[in-house]
Amino acid sequence: MVKTWDQLEELQPAVLRMLKNSLLKNRVAHAYLFEGMRGTGKKEIAELLTRALFCESLIDGYKPCEDCSSCRRINSGNHPDVHIIEPDGQSIKVEQIRNLQSEFSKKGVESLKKVYMLVHADKMSVSAANSLLKFLEEPNAETAALLLTEQPQKILPTILSRCQALTFQPLSPQKMVSQLVENGVTPQKAPLLAQLTNSLDEALELNVDEWFAQAQKIVVKLYEVLEKNPLEAMVTLQTDWFLHFKEKEQIQRGLDLLLLIFKDLLYIQLDKQEQIVFQNDLERMRQFALRTSRRRLTAQMSAILEAKRKLAANMNPQLMMEQLVLKLQEGS
Repeated sequence: MVKTWDQLEELQPAVLRMLKNSLLKNRVAHAYLFEGMRGTGKKEIAELLTRALFCESLIDGYKPCEDCSSCRRINSGNHPDVHIIEPDGQSIKVEQIRNLQSEFSKKGVESLKKVYMLVHADKMSVSAANSLLKFLEEPNAETAALLLTEQPQKILPTILSRCQALTFQPLSPQKMVSQLVENGVTPQKAPLLAQLTNSLDEALELNVDEWFAQAQKIVVKLYEVLEKNPLEAMVTLQTDWFLHFKEKEQIQRGLDLLLLIFKDLLYIQLDKQEQIVFQNDLERMRQFALRTSRRRLTAQMSAILEAKRKLAANMNPQLMMEQLVLKLQEGS
């Protein structure tokens, strides 16, 4: 779905304000770095800016009309002077940048303007980054580069210095919850989804995902058996957890859910009912919270965060989970 200026302004008001001023004053930078976590609207706003640069009937001097030939073709992905580069496999390769340079050495098909967008710019290979640097060092007045990233620290400082950086702020959980409810998610499920992702589209997908629904049940069950005995917890790992959480990303999601359970228990003890996310299990959570201490909850959350770091560092997932279960039972 095409997002209009007004819709995206709700999501990133500061970014849109800066872009509006640049368009009105005809001072659009030759290169932008859009940095921010996933789901903060970087690509949508990059596409919006692209339409504004090519639009034949700007509204108020800066908003794309969304109806002219240029706007429609950019939205359908077939404008000849707009080029989007995404990782080919694990990285953006030097051949992709060279092909882009070759395209840009030709005159614009419809005007002198050309725009290129690098999605996940942090995934450029070293040779691709060096090739892009030469491109940025000799900017064409009619060319605009839009680099999108969640990890700006992985981009060459020499590239960063040639871009105007715009930081995209994460959506507040409260705003995310209200957007989810507006899109049909129940008020009981929305807080949990808002804690797991900053992307409205991803949250809506999770809301109807059978794998995710089952994941929540397994995580709650693992917590319950953790309070009983080590043997039963290890059996639950073998019979439930390892069969369901197979990929690295899935295991991280499982650890995120487990961490939220311990946070909820802490919020119950601190009498912060409005921050609890496992709303459907609230009564059981209250019972669990009576059986533990704040000090122990803090130690358990630290253990989960450490497990997430180990997983990110490619530790064996089975060994990591077995160690975590033992750690979570300490002091019980």
